[in-house]
Amino acid sequence: MTPSASAAAPAAISPVLAEVVRSGFVEGHHRGSLVVLAADGSVELSLGDPGAPVFPRSSNKPMQAAAVLRAGLELAGERLALAAASHSGEPFHLELARTMLAEHGLTEADLQTPPDLPLDPVETETYLASGHRRERITMNCSGKHAAMLAACALNGWDPATYLDPAHPLQRLVHEEVEAAAGEPVASVGTDGCGAPLMAISLVGLARAFRGYVLAERGTPQRRVADAMRAHPEYVAGTRRPDTWLMREVPGTLSKMGAEAVQAVALADGRALAFKIEDGSGRALGPVLARTLELMGVAAPVVGRIADAPLLGAGHRVGGVRAAF
Repeated sequence: MTPSASAAAPAAISPVLAEVVRSGFVEGHHRGSLVVLAADGSVELSLGDPGAPVFPRSSNKPMQAAAVLRAGLELAGERLALAAASHSGEPFHLELARTMLAEHGLTEADLQTPPDLPLDPVETETYLASGHRRERITMNCSGKHAAMLAACALNGWDPATYLDPAHPLQRLVHEEVEAAAGEPVASVGTDGCGAPLMAISLVGLARAFRGYVLAERGTPQRRVADAMRAHPEYVAGTRRPDTWLMREVPGTLSKMGAEAVQAVALADGRALAFKIEDGSGRALGPVLARTLELMGVAAPVVGRIADAPLLGAGHRVGGVRAAF
């Protein structure tokens, strides 16, 4: 039978970026798309379809933090880093988020984050053992939401609707994402924390991170990048790859996102972005480490990030490894 001329062409199959090896046997694959930009912004490596729009999820947070600064909110240091964070729910994260709210006459009740447990499993065990339950402040985006609410308080904007895509603050976010990515937002959705989520390509995401690292000092973009790099433990946590990378490779800006998205820019303006198609976070480290190796980053932390063991009876029997 001859296919109809109007039939849709089959979707291209994304390349395998990582494979799952157990006891010497390859038992699974993780496919995705990836891009590396050279120092001049040109595409140096392209796998899959990095020009297709994706939801960067929390990799968009630097742009959201820059929009808060553009709204006139004065943040710096740890506060600005936390505004761009997917924090682990460690005590110092929660304490600062509460402080940021209180400084503007706000409380945890003003947060519209869903009640959640700490993102870090070690912190979750401690948190539950202390008798706590899911709270809005514990959700990993509470620092970002505290900053958004503070910007609303400063400008007299309605705090009850701060997550509406039509809200003045979210319009600023939309503008900032488009300006940073150098392309129009392809779609607007709702992130896990309830905030509007703007879809851009992986090329646009890498371009945004590159632009933040190379931005003029004192601009909102450079202020965000500098705060994140100076205080990486507030961006992630003490046991997270983003923290390790920013702490141990000077000048690096790094931010992961849910559904296995990662963006990184090096001090010289080279940048990378990728997404694992099935959203599996276990492939993030090996793919990130392999990409950094191809970019010539030889720091010991790269090997640490690459380590993604598989266990059998509590013992290492294999691991996830990059396949490119």
